[in-house]
Amino acid sequence: MKEIENRIKDKFIRIEPDLKLAKKRTSDNPEILRESIEIPMQINGIGKNKTYCIQTFGCQMNAHDTEVMAGILEILEFTSTDNMQEADIVILNTCAIRENAESKVFGKIGSLKHLKTTNPDKIFAVCGCMAQEESVVNRILEKYQHIDLIFGTHNIHRLPFLIDEAYKSKEMVVEVWSQEGDIVEDLPKVRDNNTKAWVNIIYGCDKFCTYCIVPFTRGKERSRLPQDIIDEVKKLKIDGYKELTLLGQNVNAYGKDLNINYRMADLLEDIAQIGIERIRFTTSHPWDFEEELIDVIAKYDNIMSHVHLPVQSGNDQILKIMGRSYTREKYLKLFDQIKKKIPGVVFTTDIIVGYPNETEEQFEDTLSLYEYCKYDTAYTFVYSPREGTPAAVMEDNISLEIKKARLQKLNKLVNHYAQVNNDHIIGQVVNVLVDGPSKKNQLVYAGYSEGLKLVHFESTKELTGQIVQVKINDAKSFSLYGDLIN
Repeated sequence: MKEIENRIKDKFIRIEPDLKLAKKRTSDNPEILRESIEIPMQINGIGKNKTYCIQTFGCQMNAHDTEVMAGILEILEFTSTDNMQEADIVILNTCAIRENAESKVFGKIGSLKHLKTTNPDKIFAVCGCMAQEESVVNRILEKYQHIDLIFGTHNIHRLPFLIDEAYKSKEMVVEVWSQEGDIVEDLPKVRDNNTKAWVNIIYGCDKFCTYCIVPFTRGKERSRLPQDIIDEVKKLKIDGYKELTLLGQNVNAYGKDLNINYRMADLLEDIAQIGIERIRFTTSHPWDFEEELIDVIAKYDNIMSHVHLPVQSGNDQILKIMGRSYTREKYLKLFDQIKKKIPGVVFTTDIIVGYPNETEEQFEDTLSLYEYCKYDTAYTFVYSPREGTPAAVMEDNISLEIKKARLQKLNKLVNHYAQVNNDHIIGQVVNVLVDGPSKKNQLVYAGYSEGLKLVHFESTKELTGQIVQVKINDAKSFSLYGDLIN
């Protein structure tokens, strides 16, 4: 991508997404770019007395990308506002994982149009995973002329140049790199929280599950160098952060693309030894969950005993069609191994119902797997076709009514075991990292336990950002209630 960057540095050229390019995987190793944020002289300080608003849709990776964009905008002297109507720059950081997410974004894009009539100088930008899709960009070009700027997931570091062009150009500015860019270090960030932090360790995904658009929107797997990650974590500890979450589309594939014998287990152990009080990671693929990783999680108290392990289906034939590369038996073997080695581990998962031509018997296999695993909770979805993926062209003879009925049946099981698992915690004392008091009642504080359980408790003290002990005396399906232990 360096070639593209050099070619467009002096003169802007429109680059629209190309699905065929996005599917390709090159053997080239990405460059590591440092101190890569350049501010064109003509827009140095362009944000003085101006504001920006970023609305984020989707996953933690998007949330972290938003922190980077905020950092870049504040270098340009923009200040943050939550008021989208008054902001001088509005950025929608989008998610493409499901049709419902895209519909919300298009609804928001349409609702912004009237603001352009009252403030023609306002800049509207669309970025993120939706911007990487050909069909989405074509739709915006055709129907939403009030959008000024479209850029993707690989060129966020070029935001100063893109803003400059958006202010100058009379036409919509589009710069979407269909193949992944380099690994860009030293990016500025305005972190959304001063006690919890996101840390990217690997970008992209090479798994190509047949339903998933992410390998096309995020590119091939590219791991950051271990020392760059470790240096970032050490800085977070110095700055007083108590919890970090290691991020990746397939986080436990970390290191497999590096020419060194260093994997996710090695990185996690090195980070644990830095002494951050809480370490989490997401999202895992069962394919890459190695035994060494389980041993490291079990070894260190500051690695939280919560594992999110998406299964997607409990039926071997559906798993094969999905391209998940494991069987029900292999998944359950891994599940049992983790459960045995990490006592008290909290398990969560993702499940899709109504995959093209899923039979009732195949769906029942998913229910029986759930009965076996008794997950603490699950993120459940009706299958949503994504244009450009293999599943999108599969024949689907399941009615929406049947799909919704299956989802309802599955969610009944999800709610049941969420309640059962939480009931077991009543009477226990849990450690809670406090997010802060409730907006409705300043005496009620909330935070998350080590197992990522939401906990509410009453207090008159300012405890935000502290880890406290709470004795649980009541439980709902998705939250716990207790008393602060002084």
